[in-house]
Amino acid sequence: MNVAAAAPVFSARGVTKVYGSGDAQVRALDGVDLQIRRGEFIVLLGASGSGKSTLLNILGGLDVPTAGEVRFADHLLTGASEAELTRYRREHVGFVFQFYNLIPSLTVRENVALVTDIAPHPMAVDEALAWVGLAERRDHFPSQLSGGEQQRVAIARAVVKQPDVLLCDEPTGALDYATGKRVLEVIAKVNAELGTTAVVITHNAAIAAMADRVVRLADGRVDRIEVNEHKRSPAELSW
Repeated sequence: MNVAAAAPVFSARGVTKVYGSGDAQVRALDGVDLQIRRGEFIVLLGASGSGKSTLLNILGGLDVPTAGEVRFADHLLTGASEAELTRYRREHVGFVFQFYNLIPSLTVRENVALVTDIAPHPMAVDEALAWVGLAERRDHFPSQLSGGEQQRVAIARAVVKQPDVLLCDEPTGALDYATGKRVLEVIAKVNAELGTTAVVITHNAAIAAMADRVVRLADGRVDRIEVNEHKRSPAELSW
């Protein structure tokens, strides 16, 4: 897929997010303009407090901007009701966070199967587990898995919905080097082979080399956008 020529899946214009009021006011985003194309792999890079998570949460319908406009494909997210945002998240978005949020009393298969009831066109649970290389661990409980395996279960739980976009907030932040690379390989595979748009937040500048484009944020604004002419695979990364 030629992502450079693909239609935008996200369009953000003048997106501003302000928390608090008066002297306690914090401007987390300050007039962000950004387009993300269908099938792209985007890395959001920036220091803590630069606005990365706020932007990701607004794109994912978990938060709403104070000002500006956000569109997903032809749908205007700005001004949507909570019910409309809930439906948007269910039908179009898969989330992966730094901490896995698995239910300890459920098996791997049961954790992934939970979301298939709310997705309109889910893939088979065992297929999703095969995608992340955990078909053999389907009957294990989270406590019986390593951190990397638990994160791959979280990715399977996101992917089983067959979402249009996969939004990942520091997915390797709690993992060691080798395990983090394995998780990145799974995300890259989902992006490349399923055509899922992937947006990954990281503090780790080395991960930027595997993106189509790198969006660098500073002080709530897009500082610059870099295009990778030659993307690198996770196996080629080192940090």
